Amino acid sequence: MVLGFKIALIIFSLLLMLLVLMHKGKGGGLSDMFGGGMQSSVGGSSVAERNLDRITVVIGLLWVACIVALGVLM
Repeated sequence: MVLGFKIALIIFSLLLMLLVLMHKGKGGGLSDMFGGGMQSSVGGSSVAERNLDRITVVIGLLWVACIVALGVLM
């Protein structure tokens, strides 16, 4: 059971990093380094931004739940 939570934690950690890097930058951040400062038609939709925010929050909560579960089990 502990191994399952460890694997889930690794997967959620990688997903969380990917989702945070996909967010539109407010200026001068890491997203500008990867071309986030350029205007693109893909990230222009506010619905897509809101969905990305929701997915990021859900993955973040699952990440925290895995950490708490591992703490309780160990």
